[in-house]
Amino acid sequence: MDYGLAGKHVLVTGGATGIGRAIASVFLAEGADLTVSGISAGEVEEAIAALGNGCRGLAGDLTAKGEAQRLYEFALAHRPVDILINNVGIFEVRDFFETTDEHWFRYFDVNVMTGVRMSRLALKDMLVRGEGSIIFISSESAVKPQPWMAHYGAMKTCLLGLSRSLAELTKGTRVRVNTILPGPTNTEAVRRYHQEIADEKGTSREAVVSEYFDETEPTSLIRRMIEPEEVARSVVHLAASAHLNGMAMRAEGGTIRAIL
Repeated sequence: MDYGLAGKHVLVTGGATGIGRAIASVFLAEGADLTVSGISAGEVEEAIAALGNGCRGLAGDLTAKGEAQRLYEFALAHRPVDILINNVGIFEVRDFFETTDEHWFRYFDVNVMTGVRMSRLALKDMLVRGEGSIIFISSESAVKPQPWMAHYGAMKTCLLGLSRSLAELTKGTRVRVNTILPGPTNTEAVRRYHQEIADEKGTSREAVVSEYFDETEPTSLIRRMIEPEEVARSVVHLAASAHLNGMAMRAEGGTIRAIL
């Protein structure tokens, strides 16, 4: 399907690895120009080499003062940003009673404030031009919180409210702000996590994944990990569809047992 994205400039934060990199790859396949960010220069350089022509990148920690502005100006030096994907995020399984204030504030800064900072820059320019698209990468945890990472779920829920609030600023324009809720996704970080569990139990990663859907995610209808490319295609559809605004799109394999 041709989404009419040829020549559009897409900025993907956290686009050097995981879901972000898959998003960048699918946008490139649609003919878009890409700017990606990553936490380390090595990650960014490797991603650019793998993604190929039409992609540029900048390393930096978007929680640090001035780094969001630096990234945005780097992107603008190429051309105005048509689509912003707020993808930066971290996750960790951690007991609620052992999650300190410092952990909570760190998760808020990485998973929420990076998107706030980037949107504050990009949305203003988009409203001036009268068109553009912003997508926040949330999670099924936003509406299906898990007790083993309450801090993570709370931040992903925050993104739903933030996204809808910003969408309200776009009335009467062709600017749109949306959120996508991926489910359990087969990223490098998740594979490492499952392998660590497998090593502890003396079993295989495949067995850990199978057990996961039996015990932890029994409501999953597809009963498998979602591939990053599958999430990426949903992101591209959401970013390019002019009639979709102020919504939260589920891409979680039916783990959320709800009609809406």
